[in-house]
Amino acid sequence: MIEITVANTKSDYILIEKLADIIWRKHYIPITGIGQVEHMLKKYQSAEAIAKQIGDDGFEYFILSYEKQAVGYISIKKEETQLFLSKIYVLSDFRGKKIGKAAMQFIENKAKEYELKTIMLTVNKNNTNTIKAYEKLGFINVRALVKDIGDGYVMDDYQMEKRV
Repeated sequence: MIEITVANTKSDYILIEKLADIIWRKHYIPITGIGQVEHMLKKYQSAEAIAKQIGDDGFEYFILSYEKQAVGYISIKKEETQLFLSKIYVLSDFRGKKIGKAAMQFIENKAKEYELKTIMLTVNKNNTNTIKAYEKLGFINVRALVKDIGDGYVMDDYQMEKRV
Protein backbone atom coordinates (compact mmCIF):
# COMPACT_ATOMS: atom_id res chain seq x y z
CA MET A 1 0.00 0.00 0.00
CA ILE A 2 1.35 3.40 -1.03
CA GLU A 3 0.43 6.53 0.91
CA ILE A 4 1.31 10.14 0.15
CA THR A 5 0.97 12.53 3.06
CA VAL A 6 1.68 16.22 3.43
CA ALA A 7 4.85 17.11 5.37
CA ASN A 8 4.03 19.97 7.70
CA THR A 9 5.74 19.38 11.05
CA LYS A 10 9.31 19.64 12.26
CA SER A 11 9.41 15.86 12.71
CA ASP A 12 8.32 15.46 9.07
CA TYR A 13 11.16 17.76 7.97
CA ILE A 14 13.68 15.80 10.05
CA LEU A 15 12.41 12.55 8.48
CA ILE A 16 12.84 14.02 4.98
CA GLU A 17 16.34 15.24 5.90
CA LYS A 18 17.25 11.66 6.91
CA LEU A 19 15.74 10.17 3.74
CA ALA A 20 17.55 12.75 1.60
CA ASP A 21 20.86 11.96 3.29
CA ILE A 22 20.54 8.26 2.42
CA ILE A 23 19.14 8.70 -1.09
CA TRP A 24 21.37 11.56 -2.23
CA ARG A 25 24.63 10.01 -0.98
CA LYS A 26 23.91 6.73 -2.75
CA HIS A 27 22.62 8.28 -5.97
CA TYR A 28 24.52 11.54 -6.47
CA ILE A 29 28.07 10.96 -5.16
CA PRO A 30 28.96 9.00 -8.34
CA ILE A 31 27.46 11.82 -10.45
CA THR A 32 28.60 15.03 -8.74
CA GLY A 33 31.05 13.97 -6.02
CA ILE A 34 30.74 14.03 -2.25
CA GLY A 35 31.53 17.74 -1.83
CA GLN A 36 28.61 18.91 -3.93
CA VAL A 37 26.27 16.36 -2.36
CA GLU A 38 27.12 17.54 1.15
CA HIS A 39 26.76 21.18 0.08
CA MET A 40 23.35 20.56 -1.48
CA LEU A 41 22.07 18.45 1.42
CA LYS A 42 22.90 21.24 3.84
CA LYS A 43 21.63 24.04 1.61
CA TYR A 44 18.43 22.41 0.30
CA GLN A 45 17.54 19.32 2.33
CA SER A 46 18.20 20.10 5.97
CA ALA A 47 15.11 20.28 8.17
CA GLU A 48 15.70 24.03 8.50
CA ALA A 49 16.01 24.52 4.72
CA ILE A 50 12.82 22.52 4.13
CA ALA A 51 10.91 24.57 6.72
CA LYS A 52 12.08 27.77 4.99
CA GLN A 53 11.11 26.49 1.54
CA ILE A 54 7.63 25.66 2.81
CA GLY A 55 7.16 28.76 4.96
CA ASP A 56 8.78 31.40 2.78
CA ASP A 57 9.09 30.09 -0.77
CA GLY A 58 5.77 28.34 -1.47
CA PHE A 59 7.03 24.77 -1.75
CA GLU A 60 4.94 21.80 -0.68
CA TYR A 61 6.57 18.60 0.59
CA PHE A 62 4.99 15.17 0.79
CA ILE A 63 6.19 11.92 2.34
CA LEU A 64 5.92 8.70 0.34
CA SER A 65 5.17 5.61 2.43
CA TYR A 66 5.07 1.97 1.42
CA GLU A 67 3.31 -0.42 3.80
CA LYS A 68 3.42 2.29 6.51
CA GLN A 69 7.19 2.87 6.13
CA ALA A 70 8.50 6.24 4.91
CA VAL A 71 10.48 5.46 1.75
CA GLY A 72 10.73 8.76 -0.12
CA TYR A 73 9.44 12.25 -0.66
CA ILE A 74 8.19 14.80 -3.16
CA SER A 75 8.56 18.58 -3.32
CA ILE A 76 6.49 20.73 -5.68
CA LYS A 77 5.83 24.41 -6.17
CA LYS A 78 2.87 26.01 -7.89
CA GLU A 79 4.21 28.66 -10.23
CA GLU A 80 2.28 31.09 -12.40
CA THR A 81 2.02 28.89 -15.49
CA GLN A 82 3.42 25.51 -14.43
CA LEU A 83 3.96 23.11 -11.56
CA PHE A 84 7.63 22.85 -10.64
CA LEU A 85 8.56 19.32 -9.58
CA SER A 86 11.53 20.11 -7.38
CA LYS A 87 12.13 16.70 -5.79
CA ILE A 88 10.93 13.14 -6.24
CA TYR A 89 13.03 10.53 -4.47
CA VAL A 90 12.52 6.93 -3.37
CA LEU A 91 14.94 4.76 -1.39
CA SER A 92 16.69 2.40 -3.82
CA ASP A 93 15.48 -0.72 -1.95
CA PHE A 94 11.88 0.30 -2.70
CA ARG A 95 12.20 1.06 -6.39
CA GLY A 96 10.16 -1.17 -8.68
CA LYS A 97 7.17 -1.18 -6.33
CA LYS A 98 5.21 1.43 -8.34
CA ILE A 99 5.88 4.13 -5.73
CA GLY A 100 7.32 6.49 -8.32
CA LYS A 101 4.37 5.85 -10.63
CA ALA A 102 1.92 6.66 -7.81
CA ALA A 103 3.93 9.78 -6.98
CA MET A 104 3.85 10.97 -10.60
CA GLN A 105 0.09 10.43 -10.77
CA PHE A 106 -0.26 12.45 -7.55
CA ILE A 107 1.87 15.25 -9.07
CA GLU A 108 -0.18 15.28 -12.28
CA ASN A 109 -3.36 15.47 -10.20
CA LYS A 110 -1.90 18.43 -8.28
CA ALA A 111 -1.14 20.21 -11.57
CA LYS A 112 -4.73 19.68 -12.70
CA GLU A 113 -6.06 20.77 -9.30
CA TYR A 114 -4.05 24.00 -9.65
CA GLU A 115 -5.31 24.38 -13.25
CA LEU A 116 -1.77 24.18 -14.65
CA LYS A 117 -1.09 22.48 -17.96
CA THR A 118 2.64 21.82 -17.59
CA ILE A 119 4.92 20.07 -15.09
CA MET A 120 8.54 21.25 -15.19
CA LEU A 121 11.60 19.72 -13.54
CA THR A 122 15.36 19.92 -13.72
CA VAL A 123 17.67 16.92 -13.82
CA ASN A 124 21.46 16.65 -13.78
CA LYS A 125 22.83 16.15 -17.31
CA ASN A 126 24.81 13.09 -16.16
CA ASN A 127 21.81 11.45 -14.46
CA THR A 128 21.14 9.39 -17.59
CA ASN A 129 18.92 6.67 -16.11
CA THR A 130 16.66 9.26 -14.50
CA ILE A 131 16.47 11.25 -17.75
CA LYS A 132 15.39 8.07 -19.57
CA ALA A 133 12.75 7.40 -16.90
CA TYR A 134 11.35 10.93 -17.27
CA GLU A 135 11.27 10.55 -21.06
CA LYS A 136 9.26 7.33 -20.69
CA LEU A 137 6.79 9.31 -18.56
CA GLY A 138 6.33 11.84 -21.36
CA PHE A 139 8.77 14.58 -20.33
CA ILE A 140 10.77 16.31 -23.05
CA ASN A 141 14.10 18.10 -22.73
CA VAL A 142 13.48 21.79 -23.45
CA ARG A 143 16.85 23.35 -22.59
CA ALA A 144 20.14 23.15 -20.71
CA LEU A 145 20.57 25.13 -17.48
CA VAL A 146 23.63 25.95 -15.41
CA LYS A 147 22.99 27.46 -11.97
CA ASP A 148 25.60 28.62 -9.46
CA ILE A 149 24.67 27.19 -6.05
CA GLY A 150 27.57 28.64 -4.09
CA ASP A 151 30.88 27.42 -2.71
CA GLY A 152 32.19 26.83 -6.24
CA TYR A 153 29.43 24.36 -7.18
CA VAL A 154 27.01 24.52 -10.08
CA MET A 155 23.94 22.54 -11.04
CA ASP A 156 24.48 21.48 -14.65
CA ASP A 157 20.98 20.37 -15.62
CA TYR A 158 18.41 19.86 -18.29
CA GLN A 159 15.00 21.42 -17.91
CA MET A 160 12.30 18.92 -18.83
CA GLU A 161 8.58 19.52 -19.23
CA LYS A 162 5.42 17.50 -19.62
CA ARG A 163 1.96 18.64 -20.66
CA VAL A 164 -0.89 17.32 -18.51
